[in-house]
Amino acid sequence: MSLFRKRIASNVIIVLLAIVLWGYVVGPLVSTFQQSITGSGGGVAEYSNFFDFRTGAQGESMAGSLLISVLSVITSGVTGVSLAVLLKRWEFPLRGLCQVLVLVPIALPPLMGVEAFVLLYGIGGTFPQLLANLFHTSPTTFAIDGISGVLLVALDQSDDSLEEAAYSLGASKFQAWTRVLLPMLTPAVIAGALLTFMSSMSSYTAPLLFHVDKVMTQQIVIAKLNGQLGLASVVSVMLAVISITFLIALRSYEKRAGYSTLSKGGARKRRRVTSAVWKTVLVIVASVSTIFLVLPIAMIFLLAFSVNGSWRTAPLPSQYTLQNFVGLFTNANSWRAVTTSLEMSAIAVAGAMLLGVASAYVIARMGFRGKTVMDLAVMLPWALPGTVVAINLITAFANPSPFALGRVLVGTFAMVPLAYFVRFSPLVFRSTAASLAQLDVGIEEAARSLGASWWYAFWRIVLPLLYRGIAAGALLAFVDGVGEFVATILLYTPSYRPLSIAINDELYYANYGTAASYGVIQVLLVLVVVILMRRADDRDKTTATLLT
Repeated sequence: MSLFRKRIASNVIIVLLAIVLWGYVVGPLVSTFQQSITGSGGGVAEYSNFFDFRTGAQGESMAGSLLISVLSVITSGVTGVSLAVLLKRWEFPLRGLCQVLVLVPIALPPLMGVEAFVLLYGIGGTFPQLLANLFHTSPTTFAIDGISGVLLVALDQSDDSLEEAAYSLGASKFQAWTRVLLPMLTPAVIAGALLTFMSSMSSYTAPLLFHVDKVMTQQIVIAKLNGQLGLASVVSVMLAVISITFLIALRSYEKRAGYSTLSKGGARKRRRVTSAVWKTVLVIVASVSTIFLVLPIAMIFLLAFSVNGSWRTAPLPSQYTLQNFVGLFTNANSWRAVTTSLEMSAIAVAGAMLLGVASAYVIARMGFRGKTVMDLAVMLPWALPGTVVAINLITAFANPSPFALGRVLVGTFAMVPLAYFVRFSPLVFRSTAASLAQLDVGIEEAARSLGASWWYAFWRIVLPLLYRGIAAGALLAFVDGVGEFVATILLYTPSYRPLSIAINDELYYANYGTAASYGVIQVLLVLVVVILMRRADDRDKTTATLLT
């Protein structure tokens, strides 16, 4: 009887998860596909335009997105691997400082971070104006008006002794790198390449601010703003197909990739550079690369103290003030954007924790048909661009739905936190699943053998041991929600204006000081999350030391 009740409870949980995933993830995507076939502006004819790269505007945007993504992968791979090798393999002055500073871009808020790059390197930006003044050329001569990315690839899992063994067997440095080190890096490089490709395909903010409109994410927003929901659905479906294809490729590769070292003991120490010339070269290269990555954060903080309208005719603002922060904390309308974002993110994270933890446990601990399908369904929103998620929800909840308790959600407060819930549940799922993978199932079975019910064992034993993974995913989801812009711009209503939209509005009117003060709030939130996660790690290490 006990076994029968356990099976019933397991089946109920699986069914409930399937219903939630259908109602808010898979079902809306299916609705978008139906809209693309039958809606105004869609249909088979519009789909055929995607494969007409000579005259079809949407086909041109598809080609543009693919080209940018491929170039981003190449640029990121070369830059990331080179910088990682530089900082991980050789010991030189300032290496430790550079290694810490290259992680600073993690704190960049999505919208304000890209805008900081534009203000630094774009048309009319700081460096183009400085170089124009230096060489007496036009301010646009040195301006960057495109998309580039930087991907750092960790080399921590590779072992220096493998290289040394190769050298001892008579291999040249070229052979050691191509036949030993690079194969060890293959999993990280391929996973990083897939992630970079997916991120580039889903990027909306960078093309928007760097004036690149022939990309699919831009075309979705343009079509939606023009009232062409059918056309927006067509572009969304095509973009979703590409994203899902790469998600499946990534998940398949993660399961079968198995590169590991069988060497015993720790890795050898980094090579210390003794040549004065090479020391100088490494310091210059590492310093320039690090400064390039850190400057956007510095620009946000500098602009936050600048007077609105005091810049864009000189390399840097000419007037500074504290009024931006005074107005932020004293003006109810200004601060309301912050509280609205915090409230929306908190609601979304609460739901993401329930879905993420439940999905991770069911997929890791229960055996049932369709586990792979459920795994992909949970991760699907992580692969879908924010614009596609927004269009899916608009299509699904533009009419009364049982998943909205018979109400129309479009145009209400609920749409934005619902989008955050859908988009960021995979973060909680992945972090919880990672913690579950390290938790021996025998611990739970021992509790059950001593008479504990499944719920008691899960609540009192399993859940406390998973808190670190759950908290990490929840904190990341919360911060991402506060800074989310791509889906928000399609779903928000003026009555409930979140932080990212407030920043966008201020940037539209060239109020860079006010926009940057909002950006500082986002940066500080990210730093708080990083500090909390580091403290949790330190506490876990201390506990492990005491136990041993």
